[in-house]
Amino acid sequence: MPAEVAASVFPQLEALLPHVQKPIQYVGGELNSTVKDWDSCDVRWALMYPDAYEVGLPNQGVMILYEVLNEQQGVLAERTYSVWPDLEELMREHHVPQFTVDSHRPVKAFDVFGLSFSTELGYTNMLAALDLAGIPLEAKDRGLDDPIVLAGGHAAFNPEPIADFIDCAVIGDGEQAVLEITAIVRAWKAEGRPGGREELLFRLAKTGGVYVPGFYDVEYLPDGRIARVVPKRSGVPWRVSKHTVMDLDEWPYPKQPLVPLAETVHERMSVEIFRGCTRGCRFCQAGMITRPVRERSITGIGDMVEQGLKATGFEEVGLLSLSSADHTEIGDIAKGLADRYEDDKIGLSLPSTRVDAFNIDLANELTRNGRRSGLTFAPEGGSERIRKVINKMVSEDDLIRTVATAYGNGWRQVKLYFMCGLPTETDDDVLQIADMATKVIAKGREVSRSNDIRCTVSIGGFVPKPHTPFQWAPQLSAEETDERLQKLRDKIRGDKKYGRSIGFRYHDGKPGIVEGLLSRGDRRIGAVIRAVYDDGGRFDGWREHFSYDRWMACADKALAPFGVGVDWYTTRERTYEEVLPWDHLDSGLDKDWLWEDWQDALDETEVDDCRWTPCFDCGVCPQMDTAIQIGPTGKKLLPLTVKNAAPTPSGHSH
Repeated sequence: MPAEVAASVFPQLEALLPHVQKPIQYVGGELNSTVKDWDSCDVRWALMYPDAYEVGLPNQGVMILYEVLNEQQGVLAERTYSVWPDLEELMREHHVPQFTVDSHRPVKAFDVFGLSFSTELGYTNMLAALDLAGIPLEAKDRGLDDPIVLAGGHAAFNPEPIADFIDCAVIGDGEQAVLEITAIVRAWKAEGRPGGREELLFRLAKTGGVYVPGFYDVEYLPDGRIARVVPKRSGVPWRVSKHTVMDLDEWPYPKQPLVPLAETVHERMSVEIFRGCTRGCRFCQAGMITRPVRERSITGIGDMVEQGLKATGFEEVGLLSLSSADHTEIGDIAKGLADRYEDDKIGLSLPSTRVDAFNIDLANELTRNGRRSGLTFAPEGGSERIRKVINKMVSEDDLIRTVATAYGNGWRQVKLYFMCGLPTETDDDVLQIADMATKVIAKGREVSRSNDIRCTVSIGGFVPKPHTPFQWAPQLSAEETDERLQKLRDKIRGDKKYGRSIGFRYHDGKPGIVEGLLSRGDRRIGAVIRAVYDDGGRFDGWREHFSYDRWMACADKALAPFGVGVDWYTTRERTYEEVLPWDHLDSGLDKDWLWEDWQDALDETEVDDCRWTPCFDCGVCPQMDTAIQIGPTGKKLLPLTVKNAAPTPSGHSH
């Protein structure tokens, strides 16, 4: 790409910034951002989190890949985010293309345009970015000088709805994958780009770890279901495998976390303490697709926290994972970090805590240097029965006991997270949420001897996801979801004794139906996404920009020729024989194991966590040649400098 094509568009952009909201998010230059010399690099990546800067900047996935790529000789990576509609309009009017925030170069000038999707509601934002960049929306229309458009992130485990718009997808961990892709792009460019775009995509597909939708044909049965998905040319694998990074201590990223200029959703430094989860919650796609569990060592975590705080100046450290209190050495980690940073008043937080893994020693360590904000627990289901169905093994007694301990130790605010619309759920299962909340308040008032306590009940609609035991389940319609939540709200509000102490937050069922359509859709859904985009759809994850009516109208029209509709994709139950749109993408999970787990759910049978029990043959470890990696290492996180010579009492957990 000649340098003039890649010149900075900042002079044109700068003239537009006084006319938009929050212009600071477009100027770049954040602490720890990297700008490399364009001409001394031969492979150039534009990385996008397809949402606003304030949501995209703190995203760990993009931050890690940005750093991994920029550490390589001759490789550069820059970031781009979705622009708000006010700037989009001005950019179209003044012909300013989609740009990176690092050096404001046009996205079209890069070799690879990589998008990370943690939710399917970002698809219309991808089309807006492609369009603004001057890259043809459909992969088949792109030429030699257009970037390779690559999707990753959790939503990429079923990229079929966006198959028309992406050149390829990578499933699983990105750290090693981006380096392999870089090497292939570099070799192809060095040879003079032989065979054009097609040849480059073929080289990527041949590795077995990059999915190129254009090399596969999808055949349908007369009733609308998929008959089979077949490779179009020899050398293209029948199934594409996910990537799994083993030994997280070898990948201590991000080492230099980005510090945002504008306010963002998370103002803290985050360290991923382990990856994967084997609790086996049947609704949880993240837990299923990130198996096996791989823990970072206690010393590895300590080093990352030390380096990250030095690099950023943040005053809070988030210990990230799908269930952070499950780390085998979490007690020692929390105590060690609290000891080490006692004088610096660095706060610690666990974004997600399981009721049965929480103990008050841990909670006290976490709040020792910081503030006591609320605690969040996720029982997910209101009744004991539905918790068996979803394999969330938390009894009501566990919850009441845990919450009592928290209120008794000075916490005043507890948030409980549930889902509505789970398989086999009845009104009664949901109404029991109100009973649980009143018991929590009653117990809290008793142990704290105060009426000044709160419990917030937060409810999300359940969306069945690919690669989970619930991938066959029917989704509850938006109307039924809303009716069920209305009954729950009436029950909570009607409680004279406790109702005032219970906050109630819920999302209506409509965004969940659109998410369901996109998460279990096939290639025919591409026409719906395109129609919604053409009709002005953007930022579908934001309530003020989301339009259910627009999605339904576009879906009715786009799907009519195929004889299927929104209900067919969302509220219909699938059978064992059906070919699912993502069956040719291998998350390592054995389909028969998932089906058996779905049957267990219908029988209300619980399954243990395979970290502590014999293997259940889910298929991941042998198929992906991986293994569970957990402590204990027997090491302690000693303070960096001994400040006084007085002996300290030894810490203990559990």
